[in-house]
Amino acid sequence: MAETNLTIDGEVETPLALSRDDMAALPGDLLVPDVSQLEPRRQGRAVQLNALLDRAAPTAAATHLTLHASSDDFAASIPLDVVRNSGVLIFEIDGEAVEPAQGGPYRFLIPNAAACQTAELDACANVKFVDRIELTVGKGRDTR
Repeated sequence: MAETNLTIDGEVETPLALSRDDMAALPGDLLVPDVSQLEPRRQGRAVQLNALLDRAAPTAAATHLTLHASSDDFAASIPLDVVRNSGVLIFEIDGEAVEPAQGGPYRFLIPNAAACQTAELDACANVKFVDRIELTVGKGRDTR
């Protein structure tokens, strides 16, 4: 499987295209070595969403984060301020790239999210197959 970069674009000062290796090379305090410590039903190594956003530098106008999964044309748009400090992006499982059967290339996780359809920040925003994070002014595309 060819490695897929994660694109971060939209309302950002510095659009990014990050590989799994780029994420793994981030300082250890920005990583979550074992996601099962946050969410017992999940596994893998992750990077804190805030660490990615700090590098992309969202503009002052950005209000929402839209997670895109182009493989199944899924998108979920959630308020940036409620997820910025809690979201994580799983980038590897057992030291390997997250395979499509596991929801790869990247999986977005909001620990302790409410059940689907109960609020803007719900378990349906735990998006698998993520390949792009777009920052928007107002709610972006959402197919939930």
